[in-house]
Amino acid sequence: MDVLSDVVTTMKAGRPKITRSRRTGRWGSRFGPYPGAGFHLVLRGACWLLPPRGAPVRLTAGDIVLLPHGAVHGMSDSADHSVDQLPLDTTAAGTSSTVTGIGVGVEPEWADDEGDHTLLLCGAYRLDRGVVHPFLRGLPDVLHLPARLGRHASLRSTIDLIATDLTEGRPGADVALPALLDLLLVYALRAWLEDQCPQEAGGWCAALKDPAVAAALDRMHRDPAHPWTVRELADAVGLSRTTFAARFTAYVGRPPMAYLTWWRLSTAARMLRDSSAPLAGIARQVGYGSEFAFAHAFKREFGTAPGGFRRSRTAPDVSARPGGEQG
Repeated sequence: MDVLSDVVTTMKAGRPKITRSRRTGRWGSRFGPYPGAGFHLVLRGACWLLPPRGAPVRLTAGDIVLLPHGAVHGMSDSADHSVDQLPLDTTAAGTSSTVTGIGVGVEPEWADDEGDHTLLLCGAYRLDRGVVHPFLRGLPDVLHLPARLGRHASLRSTIDLIATDLTEGRPGADVALPALLDLLLVYALRAWLEDQCPQEAGGWCAALKDPAVAAALDRMHRDPAHPWTVRELADAVGLSRTTFAARFTAYVGRPPMAYLTWWRLSTAARMLRDSSAPLAGIARQVGYGSEFAFAHAFKREFGTAPGGFRRSRTAPDVSARPGGEQG
């Protein structure tokens, strides 16, 4: 798997949630905090995003907003509303509460396309915050991807497919929609990397755009069990050992072998969470010669033994409260 695919696969936990609404008149809703990443799609009309910090952002049809840290924010017909005064919208967190708004005109179901109104898709991806990739931690609070004619055809096609499955209720939608929402996340992050993540900003923007560092990361992610060395990676990407190690550390935030260790253990954590594979098998798949060595390294990284980690991640989640708050 490539780096971006691994980032998304590692962080997600459970199925994404999505709600649809038709907004007219004076309206506004507060969203978050989520135990994950929130998102909004504007399918028709226009509205305002009231971000956790900074000035309101005007949104028009085709715009996408991703809030990777699940921060509190608002969506409204006007930039004049205060986020704190807006009623909480709990539907995107998966509760059964009805969407509410200011004054009149919030309709949870799709209506006809006539008249002056705004169509929104709002949702959230639940993330495993214990296994979040540093690429995600470094993202800004808000990723705004404005609609641009001729840009990111795959992203736009995914939005069209989501809207079609929601409005037409075709057979198989319960299977198709979660897959399409996963694609939406991948394509949105890809579009942000291409359009709004300059290499000169450093960090993971630079890491994923630098040919040598990106190629080394790709090798680690595709085969974490391989006994990589700094020399082997440097030779593979055509740099001297010293130059490669310095550039990798500057962009990624840790030396190549330290990142490799972290990635191996994060991969193991995902396998513990999502599978019933025995510990010895997981240890071998991530490059550890013995279960003991694996367990020691895992506890050092996550503060708990692999077995305890598995039990805590696979137990039913009873802590989630309406609005995404945690007990």
